[in-house]
Amino acid sequence: MKKIHIVMMVIVLMGVGIGGFFMLQQLKVDEREPMESINEKIKLPEPKYDSNTSVEQALLERRSVRVYKDESLTLTEVSQLLWAAQGITDPRGFRTSPSAGALYPLELYVLAGNVNDLPNGVYKYKPHKHELAMVVEGDKRTELCNAALDQPRVKDAAAVIVFSAVYERTTGEYGERGIRYVHIEVGHAAQNIYLQAVSLNLGTVVMGAFDDEEVKKIMNIGDKEQPLYIMPVGKE
Repeated sequence: MKKIHIVMMVIVLMGVGIGGFFMLQQLKVDEREPMESINEKIKLPEPKYDSNTSVEQALLERRSVRVYKDESLTLTEVSQLLWAAQGITDPRGFRTSPSAGALYPLELYVLAGNVNDLPNGVYKYKPHKHELAMVVEGDKRTELCNAALDQPRVKDAAAVIVFSAVYERTTGEYGERGIRYVHIEVGHAAQNIYLQAVSLNLGTVVMGAFDDEEVKKIMNIGDKEQPLYIMPVGKE
């Protein structure tokens, strides 16, 4: 009987331990999401996995485009660009661009100013559900242009994609070296947007000159995040 009791106690303790482990893992996942004010969530159209443009052709045609037509983007085009940058491509959560240790420090925002079926505002991209969460209402292109040292392409674009990063996700694992990994990673993701833009007959350019604190305020970027890239997008 004593042996049975001991075995039962071991089983119970193992169950508690396993349950605690998964609770801790869930807490870690929750900690990865910065606080934000969400007013509205919009499910994005499903991404497409083929096109008439080969990888080689996209590489050949890739250019930094700074002048855009005064035409709207479609929600499908925005969906495809965001998926290209950080979309989920594997049941284990792996994404379209590589990440050191699969820690994914990048956060992705889109400022919509002229997008069909998408109210003007700032949205945060949620890769796991492929949806947008509104964090700021209204067209903020002019304010973001001012924060980007008055570079006109920001207010002329139909939409503007902004990358930020939570450095601690990577430096917590790799120390100071992780800062370099984050910067490498945003380059991977931005190139994905460039190539996807070519496939969609859109133009974009990467921008690194801006006032960090002003961009954070305009885009409602979390306290733990630092803005890295601005990418205006429009019709060529």
